[in-house]
Amino acid sequence: MTSIFTKIVNGEIPCFKVAETEEFLAFLDVNPNAKGHTLCIPKKETNKIFDLDKVTYASLMEFSRLVAIGLEKAVPCKRVGISVIGLEVPHVHVHLIPLNTMEDACFTKKVSFNTSEFEVIAKTIQENL
Repeated sequence: MTSIFTKIVNGEIPCFKVAETEEFLAFLDVNPNAKGHTLCIPKKETNKIFDLDKVTYASLMEFSRLVAIGLEKAVPCKRVGISVIGLEVPHVHVHLIPLNTMEDACFTKKVSFNTSEFEVIAKTIQENL
């Protein structure tokens, strides 16, 4: 069964795109822990991160690093945290979360934004890549 992220990659579901290469896509999490919470995914659907081949794994981490650098410039925070859990969607994804407190890293506290706010956040991150 195709994951929701594959549907985003295929353009079947819209997203607030932050960055894209031939192999990877970064977009805002629509149920974010904090302003700017971004997901980085390989376009090729793979369920578990450690099932990625070495080159794809390293390339995903480098792509995520570049996005995190832009994210930290765009969204004031103490640092950008990284989390790879993978239980909620069976498609490898790296969470980049702007952190000011440890609670920002917990997936129990969420913040909300409207469409225009998401668009502004995505554009601001893009401009800082």
